[in-house]
Amino acid sequence: MLQEAELIDQCKKGKRASQRALYEMYCQKMMVVCMRYAKSIGEAEDILQEGFIKVFQHIKNFRSEATLSTWITRIMINTALNANRKKLYLYPMVDVGDVKIPVADSGIDQLHFNELLEMIQSLPAGCQVVFNMFAIDGYGHKEIAEELGISEGTSKSQYARARQLLQRMIENETLKFRKYGETIS
Repeated sequence: MLQEAELIDQCKKGKRASQRALYEMYCQKMMVVCMRYAKSIGEAEDILQEGFIKVFQHIKNFRSEATLSTWITRIMINTALNANRKKLYLYPMVDVGDVKIPVADSGIDQLHFNELLEMIQSLPAGCQVVFNMFAIDGYGHKEIAEELGISEGTSKSQYARARQLLQRMIENETLKFRKYGETIS
C-alpha cells in the first residue's frame, strides 16, 4: 500500500488506481460527514460523489498545509453546504429573539450514534445545517451567516431552535427507554 504522500502524488498525476485507493481510504469517514448534512442516504451519497469529484479535480492544489483528511472534510462540508443552499430558500428562516433552553439531564448517554444522526437529519433544513456547522464543525455564527447568506441573528436562532428540537427528541427517547425498561423488569 502506498504512503499518503505517494498516494497524493499519484492522484495529482491522475492515476486511477491511486484515486480509488484514496477514495477507499476516506469514503466511510466522509460518508458520516455527508450524512450529517443530508436528509437521506441517497442524498448523502450524492454529496459524497460530488465531493470526491472535487477532491480529484483540485488535488493538484493540495499543499499539505493541513492534513489530507482535514482538506477532504472541508471539501465535503462545502459540497454539502452548496447542496443545502439550493434547498434553503424553500424553508423559512426567521430572525427570532434569543431562545432560552433549559439545561436538564438530557439522557443523551443512552442514545446510539445512529439515533442521534437520525434526530439531526429530522431537523428542518435550516436548523440542521446551522447545528452541524456550529456544534459539530466548529464554525462561528458570523462565519455561518456569511457562508449561508443569512444574518448572524438568524444563525443563532436556527441553532437555538435546533438545540430545542433535539432536546425534545432526546427527552422523548429517554421517556420511551424508561417506560420500556420498567415494563420488562
